Order: sequence, then structure tokens, then C-alpha cells
Amino acid sequence: MKIDRLVSIIMVLLDKKRIGAQELADMFEVSPRTIYRDIDTINMAGIPVRSITGVGGGFEIMPEYKIDKKFFSSEDLSALLMGLSSLSNMIQGEELVHALAKVRSFIPADRAKDIELKVNQIYIDLSPWTGNRNIQPYLEVIKEALQGSRLLIFSYVAHHGNRTVRTVEPHQLVLKGGQWYLQGYCRKRNDFRLFRLSRMSNLQVQRETFTPREYQKPWLDFDDMWKAMQTKIKIRIHKSVMDRVLEFCSYEDFTSDGKEHYLVNFPFIENEYNYDILLSFGNKCECLAPLHIRAEMMRRIHAMADIYESSYAE
Repeated sequence: MKIDRLVSIIMVLLDKKRIGAQELADMFEVSPRTIYRDIDTINMAGIPVRSITGVGGGFEIMPEYKIDKKFFSSEDLSALLMGLSSLSNMIQGEELVHALAKVRSFIPADRAKDIELKVNQIYIDLSPWTGNRNIQPYLEVIKEALQGSRLLIFSYVAHHGNRTVRTVEPHQLVLKGGQWYLQGYCRKRNDFRLFRLSRMSNLQVQRETFTPREYQKPWLDFDDMWKAMQTKIKIRIHKSVMDRVLEFCSYEDFTSDGKEHYLVNFPFIENEYNYDILLSFGNKCECLAPLHIRAEMMRRIHAMADIYESSYAE
């Protein structure tokens, strides 16, 4: 891919004082004419590369713009390596391997041990413990479609179980809250949509290509909206589910209630998702107030018990 070659040429020029067009052409298995066009592109991007003629000539980045390896501090390199390593747990591919190798090439030998120590102090693994086994291969399929601007076709299950077949122009992969999403233009809805990968099946890349559209990135920050919608309800929990409850509120919301229980001011929105959260705590959680949410919890619990008491259990 051209962009990979351009980045690689820049890295070579940063690492070497001067290099000839034929040597670059041999390195990237392209013609010298292609290398000259690439150098023009790099210059237009604002990185001044000059050509030196004669014996020992070639291309070089103008000395006053050259980045020394010491330009990056140990903290800079550690942060870059941690970020790239965390992505490599989720997204596989040569581009990340090359990127990691390039960043490591900036590490001076006398700082390698110190940087390795800092990198190992924080380990980020974005891959789930368990889950949909299609996610990883689907990421690779979508990456292929994104790089080639090719259409995707897949079956999609909506919130209420409605299954549809979608033809989508992929524009962006999004990782949010531990879940992967695809932002793309849906030809069925004639608009941009955000699709959750775990709800996809039968994902296929088509030969047909498309011209990428102008679009706004998906709105992913709902903190202010959620805070405006939330109310605090009072629940009583057993200490055994405390760690799970802490995922939704802070320890300042807890008050001891004897040796085994806590009273919690729990953030809540009256929708299916939040009722399901309360139900997931099982008999280790009791909603105390307000009374209408307590009554709704009782209704849902009875409805669940009715399922198990029906003829299907006989």
C-alpha cells in the first residue's frame, strides 16, 4: 500500500544520512520513477527531502529538519509501545508488526533496558475473557474492506431480535466499552449506522467498490446525557457483589448495613438495560426505593418465575 511505503521511506530517511533512488526502489520492489513520485508526495506533505546529485548522491531529509533518536524521551517511547502492543492483542496484521519494529528502532541501546521496564509496568489487553469467536476474524475481514473501499454484506440482529440483511459501505472501526462496532453507510436505510460486530453473522466482502462519503464520526460520548437522565435509587446488597456494583458507582455511594451488607445510592435509568443490571445481582441485591421501581422489579421477578413454573418444566 502506498501510504505504508511513504511512511517506510520517511523512516529510512530519518535513519540514514543519504540513500539513492535505486537503493530505495530495490528495497520496496518498485521502479525508480515510483520512488521519485513518492519523494514529491513526501515533500508536498511538508517534510523537506532534497536530492543530491553526483557520486555519493541520493535523497536526504534536510539536516535542520532531521529528527534525532534522542528526540523521543523514554516516556514517549514507552507510551507508543504500550499503545501499539495493546492494539496488537486485538488487531493482527503486518502493519502493526512493522509499526512496532519502527518504534523500537528509535530506542538507543543505552536506554533499551529502562524503556522495557517502563513498558512492562502497565499491560493493556483489550481482548475479552470470553465471547463471540467471530469478532477476531470479522475484524480482519472489515479491515480488508476498509483498505480496498469494498462493500460488506452481513446478517444483522437488532435490539429486539429482528434479523435483516445489510449491504454497507464501511468507513470506520470503533472500539468502545470493550465492544467493537462498524460505522458505515447502510444502503438499506440510506444513512450512516453503527453496527455492533457481535450482532453480525455471515459477513462477506464484495468485489464491488465504492467512493467514500463525507460523514460525521459517530457520537460516542454520552456521559452528560446519561447524567441528566439518571436518578439515584437505594439498593441493599450483599458484600459478595460489591466489586460488581462498584463498576457503576463509587465507594462514596456505599454505607455499611451490618457486617454482611451495604446500602448503596445506585445510579439508575428506567430502561431495560438498567433493570437487567439489577436483576443480574440476583438475590444479593434488593431495591428499597423508590417504591415504583421496587414494584417493577417484583413484577419482573414473578414473570421470570412463571417461565420456570410453566409446563415446559414438567
